[in-house]
Amino acid sequence: MDVSGAGTSDEQLIRALYAEHAGPLLGYVLRLTGGDRQRAEDIVQETLLRAWRHPEALSGRPIRPWLFTVARNLVVDAHRARRARPREVGEAALFALPSDRPDLDRALESWEVADALGSLRPEHRSVLLETYYRGRSVAEAATVLGIPAGTVKSRTYYALRALRLALEERGMAP
Repeated sequence: MDVSGAGTSDEQLIRALYAEHAGPLLGYVLRLTGGDRQRAEDIVQETLLRAWRHPEALSGRPIRPWLFTVARNLVVDAHRARRARPREVGEAALFALPSDRPDLDRALESWEVADALGSLRPEHRSVLLETYYRGRSVAEAATVLGIPAGTVKSRTYYALRALRLALEERGMAP
């Protein structure tokens, strides 16, 4: 088979490669993939695509050993890639979690509240952290923050309004 590309179009080249080599290549790749036909077909397609992209690699030598080598390398690369990333799970795994777990619900809520607090202006966030999370009085928070007590009161008021709005935007209206 002449795969040099001289006098043939790209379409003719890929059709000729497919007609002559796809069957044996698929059988070989099926053995490498443990009978997974879909993966094998993908590998064959990618192998023939690489042959089409690099016709210079096919001229002057037997084509089939080159194709089989490319296919084997693609199978090995795919196997390594699957091992390198976490195993994929379907949506059924999400439904396996019990929905009546209060600790899970509390954790999710705390993440949402932390995200909403992070969206507040720094002066509002610091006032809420001092008064609500650290349990300080207005006078104590004013001392720690270095601002007047009246400012702590007004910032707390506006910070709570901003926090409520941020939570409502996240679908967590108090």
